[in-house]
Amino acid sequence: MSTPLAIVGHGKMGRLVEQLAPEYGFRVASTFSRNNIASLSRDSLHDAAVAIEFTAPASAANNIRRLVELGINTVSGTTGWYEDLPEIRRVISNARSALVYGANFSVGVNLFLEIVARAAALFAQHPDYEAWGWEIHHSAKKDAPSGTLKKLAEEMRRAGFDGPLALSSNRAGAHVGTHEIGFDSAADTITLRHTARSREGYARGALQAARWVVGKTGVYEFRELLSELRSPLAVSK
Repeated sequence: MSTPLAIVGHGKMGRLVEQLAPEYGFRVASTFSRNNIASLSRDSLHDAAVAIEFTAPASAANNIRRLVELGINTVSGTTGWYEDLPEIRRVISNARSALVYGANFSVGVNLFLEIVARAAALFAQHPDYEAWGWEIHHSAKKDAPSGTLKKLAEEMRRAGFDGPLALSSNRAGAHVGTHEIGFDSAADTITLRHTARSREGYARGALQAARWVVGKTGVYEFRELLSELRSPLAVSK
């Protein structure tokens, strides 16, 4: 039996989530674009058990609050709203609801975060190395640097790398997303890079998280779930 899903934000990501939802055991019960997102209500959600939210930084926190008020556990793939996270945690705790959020919902990117953190810990022991982080995304992406690049830098610092770390971003064309971390010394350069081939990895990660969060309580970062997520092939067995 399929689980009813609401999609809040029916742009490119939302439409891709809608297309892939049946592979993850979901039936799309309702969709909301920026033109009708103000109409979020128990009636307009129909019987949705969970929501996936891909909107904009300025509206994401309010959308999450509204979904919590309506008793809907949520997966948010929007970045740029995390200054509201402490208050969102309080609201969700009081409502005994649940949220999964993340700078990036690609499983590959989150594994890349782990790799970069491990590399940073190694290079932290060698002060002759400096580091850089670089990314490129499509010209319509609003935040620069992206939440993913900021998260990569945060993980490097948390791993103990305290040397110079320069971050830069480019926005052009229709590029889905590339993130690169490099370590450089007078002797050599080591480069780590993740390149997305399409938005599909982000949509699939969000759907895996939505399947996981049904019936849960609390606030979780997507990377915390990696060991528990299953592929669509596991659902069909």
